[in-house]
Amino acid sequence: MNFIDIIRKKRDGFELTKEEIEFFAFSAANETVPDYQLSAMLMAIYLNGLNERETLDLTTAMAHSGDMADLSAIDGVKGDKHSTGGVGDKTTLIVAPIAAECDVKIAKMSGRGLGHTGGTVDKLESIPGFKTSLETEEFFAAVNACGLCVAGQSGRLCPADKKLYGLRDVTATVDNMPLIASSIMSKKLAGGADCIVLDVKCGSGAFMKDASSATSLAEKMVEIGRGAGRRGAALITDMDVPLGHNIGNSLEVIEAVETLKGNGPEDLTRISVLLAAKLLQLAGKGSFEECQTLAKSKIDDGTALNKLAEMVAAQGGNAEYIRNPSLFEAAKHSFEVKAAENGYIAHMDAEGIGSVCVALGAGRMRKEDSIDPSAGIILHRKTGDYVEKGEAVATLYASDNSLFAAACEKFAQSVEFSAERPALNPLLLGVVE
Repeated sequence: MNFIDIIRKKRDGFELTKEEIEFFAFSAANETVPDYQLSAMLMAIYLNGLNERETLDLTTAMAHSGDMADLSAIDGVKGDKHSTGGVGDKTTLIVAPIAAECDVKIAKMSGRGLGHTGGTVDKLESIPGFKTSLETEEFFAAVNACGLCVAGQSGRLCPADKKLYGLRDVTATVDNMPLIASSIMSKKLAGGADCIVLDVKCGSGAFMKDASSATSLAEKMVEIGRGAGRRGAALITDMDVPLGHNIGNSLEVIEAVETLKGNGPEDLTRISVLLAAKLLQLAGKGSFEECQTLAKSKIDDGTALNKLAEMVAAQGGNAEYIRNPSLFEAAKHSFEVKAAENGYIAHMDAEGIGSVCVALGAGRMRKEDSIDPSAGIILHRKTGDYVEKGEAVATLYASDNSLFAAACEKFAQSVEFSAERPALNPLLLGVVE
């Protein structure tokens, strides 16, 4: 096949055959075509879309572009959780140890930051010594040792998605429903879990900006999972406001630890409990209500926190950072952003705030950029809070003092004030079974 002809066909809005889609996926996996042609294909898909059949074919092709995980060596029910990405979303660090403590084995592949959203792998790598690149034997050993392992995508599992995922981040082709659905579900299918809970974000900080789009994506992914014989469900959750208070890699690990200690922000705690409960329900641990009680109990008795520390130790990390988060190295510089007027915070553009975090060094502008684990933002006030002029709304953290001027300007553009208290969206917007 001629790859240029396939690009031209999709560029002009025509439907691709299964064979053409497989050629695209396997070419990405085997790196037999250059990045600029893959990027052109991604842009053609972004502009013209994929229909339901093309999306399923792309998902299946990416899943089979490398090894399909065989988790039979792991005893018990295997569960997985995935978020479509948001700002301040560190729920995996809370949900996974809760589920593992309830005897649902978590053998999870996670990604790096994508666009304005943070990545679980980047967050975990802020813990000194923590290994996210594991051989298959190491991966299984970690799961069997403590019931839990969160690793980066291996070179042999979904290599097509790994290649395309990195290119999407730097070619403005992230927020496209077929590409999001196929990327997520190819990894879930290749990952081999028995039951999968999906956290589909909706709002200004999500790739899906409205409830209708989020619901469509959730339904598409649950249907793909069902067709592959997996037990799955999706929660549609609000991302019109950053989740929790801390945004940035080590800052988010610190907040996840505080949440597992029972001291976390209300929104982060509630979403994490709901996601854990739905995963436990899929694994046969009881009704949704019973599983919420079970999940909360693992926070209250401290066992979920201990499980996170076990996982960190099993993957070579220094577990003392989980027991004592003050060990994390602080950023060299900080800057307080203060309210320019009295009033309620009427709206926070969560995507804009996520972009501020990237600009401070917590994310990537280019594929080859390195991450500053200490960079980020702590929000002192959020949508619905009343502030007085001169009061600190947020503190920015960076290793380069010169980054604050542009970051402060962007932050100010991302926050709106009002004399009237705004109505807040519910945290849980819907469930797709």
